Amino acid sequence: MNMKIYLSGEIHTDWRDEIIAGARDLDLSFTAPVTDHAASDDCGVAILGAEDQKFWHDHKGAKLNAIRTRTAIEAADVVVVRFGEKYRQWNAAFDAGYAAALGKALIVMHGEEHSHALKEVDAAALAVCETPQQVVQILTYVLQGTLPE
Repeated sequence: MNMKIYLSGEIHTDWRDEIIAGARDLDLSFTAPVTDHAASDDCGVAILGAEDQKFWHDHKGAKLNAIRTRTAIEAADVVVVRFGEKYRQWNAAFDAGYAAALGKALIVMHGEEHSHALKEVDAAALAVCETPQQVVQILTYVLQGTLPE
């Protein structure tokens, strides 16, 4: 069974690459948002034309990015949302809420320091973990029924 995994959230580290590499022997396919920060921020004005006000600049980009994000979350079997240490990721919280509202299997990944702030997000998740390796172990168990050695 091929499972579709959407990797949402923090874009400043290589956590996605770690999961994809660690899960290379599993029957999984991965999708993700655009992780080029500048492209994600500027896609709307680059494609649809410049805006004088920052609000409309961001609004255009957010709508174009939502086409990809919503479609990928809706198509996913499992949504993994990573909250990083450095930046507030409001979009990650939105993705987690959207996935939960759709009834998607949700795995949330963050450090201990965010446990209180993300308690409602964590409550909606089927698993809460801290590392990409734990995500791989979860996916391995779900697909193969085997525990880490």
